Amino acid sequence: MFRIGIVGVGNMGRAHAQYIKAGRIRGAELTAVCDISPKALEWVEDQFGDEVKRFSSMEEMLKSGLIDGVIIATPHYDHPPLAIQGFNAGLHVLVEKPAGVYTKQVEEMNLAAQQSGKVFGIMFNQRTNPLYQKVRELVQSGELGDLKRVIWIITDWYRSQSYYDSGGWRATWAGEGGGVLLNQAPHQLDLWQWIFGMPSRIRAFCHEGKFHDIEVEDDVTAYLEYANGTTGVFITTTGDTPGTNRLEISGTRGKLVVEHDELKFWRLRLDERKFNEEYKGGFGEPECWLCEVPTSKEVSAHPGITQNWVDACLKGTPLLAPGEEGIYGLTLSNAMYLSSWLDNWVELPIDADLFYQKLQEKIASSRFEKKAGSDVVLDVEGTF
Repeated sequence: MFRIGIVGVGNMGRAHAQYIKAGRIRGAELTAVCDISPKALEWVEDQFGDEVKRFSSMEEMLKSGLIDGVIIATPHYDHPPLAIQGFNAGLHVLVEKPAGVYTKQVEEMNLAAQQSGKVFGIMFNQRTNPLYQKVRELVQSGELGDLKRVIWIITDWYRSQSYYDSGGWRATWAGEGGGVLLNQAPHQLDLWQWIFGMPSRIRAFCHEGKFHDIEVEDDVTAYLEYANGTTGVFITTTGDTPGTNRLEISGTRGKLVVEHDELKFWRLRLDERKFNEEYKGGFGEPECWLCEVPTSKEVSAHPGITQNWVDACLKGTPLLAPGEEGIYGLTLSNAMYLSSWLDNWVELPIDADLFYQKLQEKIASSRFEKKAGSDVVLDVEGTF
């Protein structure tokens, strides 16, 4: 039986603990947790009694010999250093999203993972969604032809001021390292690069505190360019309600749209570029078919990623979300921040040292004071 420890028993840590203890992960059990908050440990005791050992530091948990792998579910800045501690202790590691706050620290985490030889996963649970799996398959198989344009409007992250006031670390440069790009949108940024690859340059506009009394961004519009001519637009915010989640992909052989948990495929009978070259009738366009694309309805989400990680540890099953890939989506958000801060285009790969310098300047110049003085644990559904 694979023994799991959880570091951080906040919103996500509690969710992971509950489904593991409910027996939803085959071949695994929850044996230990650690958190610096006595209230968090009290919650574990109330929920599970002495079946799960409780520790106030990761060092104590690592020395206990009670775990084979660890799930890191702490605030963002702590993900890389705690993951490195896990690797150095000879443990397998599953880290929550995002991989970190800046790429320099994630590069160090990836190196430690490689040197350890242990299984390293990241909680990109949207990779278990059959809709996005099918989109990736269609795009990468060439079914859409050459990609022209990608537009993702993901604005159904609405958050009230009370959400931001619920924690002293929340929505601050020093505490979270960013806003909607780093806290809500990492799944979409990961899916973007997982499906379409990495762009060559980005121009972004990140509006800080536009809809809330916070110092980080809560409204973003970014334009992405690829070396092959494909372009993209990524729009996200926590200030719109009702929000939208619409992914539209245009290629020379048709168009894909994912919205309202449905995938629609408008397929051109003839490649548009070929039609454009050969058609002589003036007004006209290629014949288009609206096709039904079969997909599974089952989304295994967080338990699915955890099960895959456990299977990789026990059986060598390939990872759906390798931890080393967390740096790619983070590179996109780092590039968007840097573009906005510099008020200019940013080429990829980004200058990691320059980004770190600018982030430290944001932290040092912060004069923002939280109105709420204590952390509050929200319902776990509020963080998915």
